Formats: sequence, C-alpha cells, structure tokens
Amino acid sequence: MSVTSKKTWAALALGVAFTLPAAAELSASDLAKLGTTLTPMGAEKAGNAAGTIPAWDGGITRVMPSYKPGGNYPDPYASDKPLFTIDQSNVDKYKDNLAPGQIALIKKYPDYKMVVYPTRRSASYPTCAYNETKECAAKAKLADGGNGVVGCSGGVPFPIPKDGNEAIWNAELHYAGDTFAQNWDQAAVTRTGDYALVKFEYEYDYSYGNCSKPAAQREANKKLNYLQSVTAPARLAGQILLVHETVNQAKEPRSAWTYNPGQRRVRLAPNVGYDNPGTAADGLRTNDDFGMYNGATDRYDWKLVGKREMYVPYNSYKLSDPSLKYTDVLKPGHINQDLARYELHRVWVVDSTLKAGTSHIYARRTFYIDEDSWSILVIDKYDGRGELWRVAELHNENWYNVPMFYGTVEVHNDLQSGRYIAMGLRNEEKNIYEPIKRSPGDYTPNNLRGTGIR
Repeated sequence: MSVTSKKTWAALALGVAFTLPAAAELSASDLAKLGTTLTPMGAEKAGNAAGTIPAWDGGITRVMPSYKPGGNYPDPYASDKPLFTIDQSNVDKYKDNLAPGQIALIKKYPDYKMVVYPTRRSASYPTCAYNETKECAAKAKLADGGNGVVGCSGGVPFPIPKDGNEAIWNAELHYAGDTFAQNWDQAAVTRTGDYALVKFEYEYDYSYGNCSKPAAQREANKKLNYLQSVTAPARLAGQILLVHETVNQAKEPRSAWTYNPGQRRVRLAPNVGYDNPGTAADGLRTNDDFGMYNGATDRYDWKLVGKREMYVPYNSYKLSDPSLKYTDVLKPGHINQDLARYELHRVWVVDSTLKAGTSHIYARRTFYIDEDSWSILVIDKYDGRGELWRVAELHNENWYNVPMFYGTVEVHNDLQSGRYIAMGLRNEEKNIYEPIKRSPGDYTPNNLRGTGIR
C-alpha cells in the first residue's frame, strides 16, 4: 500500500468502517492543526517518506503573465517532462496506486495510457476560504440523517473527517467561486468516435462561501443558484434549467425549474436529482453525476475507507489548450490520453453503498477525493449486479486569478457500452471565467420566464 503497510491499511479500513457519524464539531487541539501540521483545508502539509509527493507550500499564488482575463489558462508547468507511462505492458506494476476503474480502462483499450508527471501540489484558495474553513470546523455538524450540513455559511465543514458522509459534504461544499459566468461544451461519444456537440452557457451564483459577500448577506441555507442554458444544437437551443441548491437538504431539498422554448413555459422540475438522466447526456450520466457528485446523500451509506497515494488527473492545462480542436481531444473509446496529465497525490477513499429500500442505477460508488482541494478526482461506479460499470475522472486546473482548484474536462466512461461523455470542453470556447454581478431576484422562476422569452 502507498501510505501504510497492507496490515496497517486493513486495520485502518476496519476501524473507520465502524465509525459513527460525528455529532459535534472539531476539538481545539484538532483545530490547531489547521495551517500548522495540516494545510488550511486539512491535508497533510508534509510530503511523503519516499519524496514522490512534495510538501504543500501554498499552491499556486501568482497569475501567469500571459493569462488574459476571461480566457483560457496558460500552463505553469508546461516545461515538465513525463516520468513514465502506465499502459497494458506495466499496469500490474502500478496497480496499488490505481483505482479499479483506471485499471479496467487500461485493460479494455490497447491504446489507453496514463502519462505520469512530477507531482505539483498546486491547489490554492482565497484567504477567506481558509479562514471560513477554520471557523466552520469549530461548529459544523451533519444535518438529520447526514443529509446536509448545519452551523456554517462557508468553508470546508469537516477538514478532519470522521466518516464518509462528512468527507462527501466536504467535496460538495469546498470553495468553487463567487458569482460568475462561463461557457463549455459537451460530447456524448459513440464507440466509433462520433458525437454531436452540445453547447452551454452557465451562471453560478454561490451563497455558501461567497468571498465577495459577508456572511450576513448570504441567503440562509443556500449553497448556490445555478443557471444552465443550451445554445446549440438548434433542436435543443433555448432550453434553460434553474436550480436552487441547499446546504441542509434534510430541512429544504433542492428546487429546480425548466424553460422549454417550444412551449414557452416555465415548469417545476422535481426530477432534477439522483439518477434521473442528465441534460442531453445520451443516458451516459445521471443528474447527481454532474460535477462528479452533487445533491442529497440520503440514498447511500457512506464509509470512510482511509487515505491512499494514487495516480490521479492533475494540472490538466494541456487538455484544455485553446490551440487544440475537439477532434484532437475526442477519440473512439476514450479521450486522447496523450493530452491528459496524471500525478501521484494522496486521496481520501469513500465507499458508498445503496441503502435498503431506496433506488439508484448505481448500487455502489467509490470516490477518490483529493486531500488538498476536496475535489473528487476519480469514481468507480457499479451496477446492481456488483459489476464495475462506469468510471469517471475529473481533469482539473488551478484558476490562479481567483485562485481556486477547478474541474475542467469531466469524463464518464461506460465500460460496458464502450461509450463515454466528456463535459467541460473549453478548447473552442473563449468565455472561460467571467465574474458577474447578480442578486437573488435574478434567479427566480419568473425571471427565468423572461430570460427564455428574450
């Protein structure tokens, strides 16, 4: 094993498996670790004993001189050279540092590879996100049934997690920006490599953790307002989705509305959640697959397995390079792995299994969550027979003008059909990140009707 011996790993997994959901905030001694032996987000500040993972030194703290506001992000590590490549010839050598889904992709596709680069612990966030994490950790608790968080209006609630539910809420609530707009594209790719591009415009208006709004001005129990507009192809253009996402979903579940240009009507959309199909996804992702995972946690039992060192997507600037076309990125079976970058990082492993009496197309999901950012980087997804079905990877960048660690190309591979969906494609887009000014009144069903008519 990577972090511990196999014997120690087994003991850790067994011990954590029987941990009950936390009922109280962090102790003063644990809080004192944040920013000292631990990073402000709760990661181990020190590198590993082998020297293959360096110490965290604050992540990226400077904007690249060639960066132009609103546009794509130049690669701060463009001069890095690959260390080695994992493929069918040597996958067994590296299996202890790979997810089962990654191994399955390598074994399924003869040309699939993982090009490994030096580890760069680039994740960084605004000072307010660090401060709010420490404040939140002193008082955060899980909501009833573990389906949400109470006690905080910003920050990672459980930087030293005691169970899997705490860890998944860290992934859902880590800092992801204030209020901004962006464009990106999506492709559901067939076995032969064919696809029809779907183009989106997005607005994200965060209330939880919004560094531009004092806590007193944030909407109570509101994570964010989210607006998705389809701009192409013509048959889908004009469809709009509005979501109000909450922090304590036990108290107040998500609300959603859709606008259909053909009907020119706004409708309540109660099915925007769980395993209902994602927008124009050709059945390749569920609603709660978006962003790797989102929404309620009440249909699963969550187990914190422990921490591992794994080869995961990281600093994926090359994959979003504006000099590339989508035809350079999208290939039969999988994206062009020559463009993907993998690094060795410590990740939290969280295993979720479907609760008795509930339903979901995924009977089990195993999440691999970056310790530095709390972003979910890899997911293994299993069907009702217990067979590995789908594998998701989140390629990512540090958007250093904010700064924040942010997902870019999100890929969900279906091992059984040989198809996949790639989301967050930005190579041919110009509006990557644009701060905007909005009020809660801009994200109401009535305003959605007006937006659609315009």
